[in-house]
Amino acid sequence: MTLIDLTPPTTLAPRLQALPVAIIGAGPIGLAAAANLAERGLDFVLLEAGDRIGASVLQWGHTRLFSPWKHLIDPAAQRLLLDQTDWVAPPGDSLPTGAELVARFLAPLAALPAIAARTRLGVDVTDVSREGMDRTRTAARAQAPFLLRVRTADGVEELTARAVIDASGTYRSPNSLGSSGLDPLGFDEVAELVSHALPDALGHDRAAFAGRHTVVVGAGHSAANTLLQLAELAEQDAGTRITWVIRNATAARVSTSPDDELRARASIGARVDALVAAGRIELVDRFEIVRLARGGDDGASVVRITGRRGDGLETISADRIVNATGFRPNLDMLREIRLELDEIVEAPRRLAPLIDPNLHSCGTVEPHGFAELTQPERDFFIVGMKSYGRAPTFLLATGYEQVRSVSAWLAGDAAAARNVELVLPATGVCSTGEPGEAGEPGRAGAGGTACCS
Repeated sequence: MTLIDLTPPTTLAPRLQALPVAIIGAGPIGLAAAANLAERGLDFVLLEAGDRIGASVLQWGHTRLFSPWKHLIDPAAQRLLLDQTDWVAPPGDSLPTGAELVARFLAPLAALPAIAARTRLGVDVTDVSREGMDRTRTAARAQAPFLLRVRTADGVEELTARAVIDASGTYRSPNSLGSSGLDPLGFDEVAELVSHALPDALGHDRAAFAGRHTVVVGAGHSAANTLLQLAELAEQDAGTRITWVIRNATAARVSTSPDDELRARASIGARVDALVAAGRIELVDRFEIVRLARGGDDGASVVRITGRRGDGLETISADRIVNATGFRPNLDMLREIRLELDEIVEAPRRLAPLIDPNLHSCGTVEPHGFAELTQPERDFFIVGMKSYGRAPTFLLATGYEQVRSVSAWLAGDAAAARNVELVLPATGVCSTGEPGEAGEPGRAGAGGTACCS
């Protein structure tokens, strides 16, 4: 493991003193980072690829989180809102949708002058490096500003920063449908028939699913939420059919303990199981997709899904596929950054043992902060859902503590940075318990509702 400098930046190199901290992503964790930096008087710029605050969250805005408001509001953000506006915190025990999370918390926070003046929308960060240095050059590296290449409506430009907090999440980087981690053969032929996780089957996307046969692929809470929506749609349109495809023998991650403090989460698995038992959802287990192809008389309207099951191959025909197999971090943008990531879950090396989905559920992850997130690239941090790599155990409250600690460290407050504390709700099973099942984070940190939000 690389020796990493954990001393706080009490004195910045002259070239860095006038530069802001760059925050990538204006979702819950990125905005919490902005709130913590603003509270400490540190300059920053908040860069969001979407055209509005919480753009990824709004893509699943119809979905109700199973964490109540009391676990969804960052403490520093709440202090700023209460101090500077007439904002009223939502009832702590109520469950918001993603759209309500944005409207009642993220949007008011983003509108604070200290944050709004430093926010740029429609700015997609495509690459991060050091000014004048690729990843191989070491001399005076920590004194060189970060260089962010971004794409906007006006073209490509470059920005410089003293530090970078990558809170870009994973929602825009779904896992593949293939159990190999690769797209199945023939994917490009049917790509327009494959929906992202958590489509709005009862609203905006209804026409794509009503009266049609949909195959939902995935064994986590994103899949379960979609199955529940489609089952409700099937009550309204009798021609709607649902098949649920999982790779293992059971969908263990959907099932949680009856003692789960997050009651809404505890009920999801039971509701899906009841629908399967009643024959309203067809469950196909131990199915590994290897090939997709056009089917049907017109060769266009149906996708044929061929997979290994047991010793042979089976084929399922459907009108649409929902890819609810989880997400992975986009590391392409960080090719010139020196990273130390776990070789399995692609999380920061020191964090990975704390979030291993084979050992931990959402509520058993230990508090952690800048020390576990620090990379060989000084002053560069991956936080939020992206910091969990492919692990499905993320909670928003965990991300809020991450950015509190990182902000304290960047401000030179070593004591506050090291004093990490976090009280999480008691949870049930958020991991598969079975090796080989791809991790499926939820929307709340990447936006994350699915596993834990």
